[in-house]
Amino acid sequence: MPEPEIPDDLLAGYDRILADVAATGRRLTRDELDDRRLLGREAAESGFQLRALVVRHIAATRTAWPLTVADGAATDSVLAAVEQAVDAFADGFERAQRITVRREEAARREFIDDLLYGRSDLGRLAERATRFGLRLSRAHAVAVATGPEAYTETDSVPRTVEAALLARFGGRKILLTTKDGRLVCIAPGSQPDVLRYFAKQSHAATDGGRVAVGRPHQGPGGVVHSYDEALDALDLAERLDLDDPVLYAADLLVYPVLTRDRQAMADLVRSELGPLQQARGGAEPLLKTLAVYFDAGCVAAETARRLSLSVRALTYRLERIHQLTGSDPSDPLHRYTLQTAVIGARLLDWPAKEV
Repeated sequence: MPEPEIPDDLLAGYDRILADVAATGRRLTRDELDDRRLLGREAAESGFQLRALVVRHIAATRTAWPLTVADGAATDSVLAAVEQAVDAFADGFERAQRITVRREEAARREFIDDLLYGRSDLGRLAERATRFGLRLSRAHAVAVATGPEAYTETDSVPRTVEAALLARFGGRKILLTTKDGRLVCIAPGSQPDVLRYFAKQSHAATDGGRVAVGRPHQGPGGVVHSYDEALDALDLAERLDLDDPVLYAADLLVYPVLTRDRQAMADLVRSELGPLQQARGGAEPLLKTLAVYFDAGCVAAETARRLSLSVRALTYRLERIHQLTGSDPSDPLHRYTLQTAVIGARLLDWPAKEV
């Protein structure tokens, strides 16, 4: 597509200045420089490219040259005037661009805040989204990445991840940003490969950080829902001490179900695990033994290896748990209740906190 033709108005008075400088050898006045800056600002606001505008100035200089320059002294004066005029024009252009960029950044940040916090009228939010490449009438999913430090959009980590995404999915409708020190990627729900790649790149760029991916949901409110799911997954991973670098909210749906009735879960923890507090050293060592035992698939040898114990020492601990609670961790009938109680203890931060 050809670039739009630059109107003569954006070079108004330029040929007159060159002619006058060639005749007198003077420099541009302050008013003339201010006029060049004003024209540069108007050019930026009209959407022209600075490269094309500089070329246009050079072409205008060549056109006027035979009529204005007669000797070497005049040549130096005119070249100096061209330098002044183009520099002032570019200065006005770049100032206008910086103001525009700041306005765009402010508008983008306001939109992201409204989108992820569920503020603003949903219809209006959907209209604003098209400006940033999102069609909120469709399903979207959100991935959130954390690292060892808080990130802003100007940091190298977000820029590295964004460059990788654009290189691979340049034509996709993707929004990458930062929020509360975390990296956030919003992508169409029909394109899970985008968020998988975001997770891979973020994990590497954050030097082993963790990523959580929410489920796809429809409409403007769906983005908030998916974002909240991703944040909840990160919170669960922290409380449950999960090792997975990438978490999917769809794989963790059992945990919100378990904690929906907090009082019932607290009662289960107290009744099933409360007797462990009678053990020498308190409940924590035996609770950790149960957690590792269940994580290891109830395989005694693997559990002992993870806890740096002998199998005999592990067997003693499991027998002690049976004695105190009345529930046998190796019995399938008791195992589900015990494992559910252990998950509840992790979620409720028991025994560090009373439940």
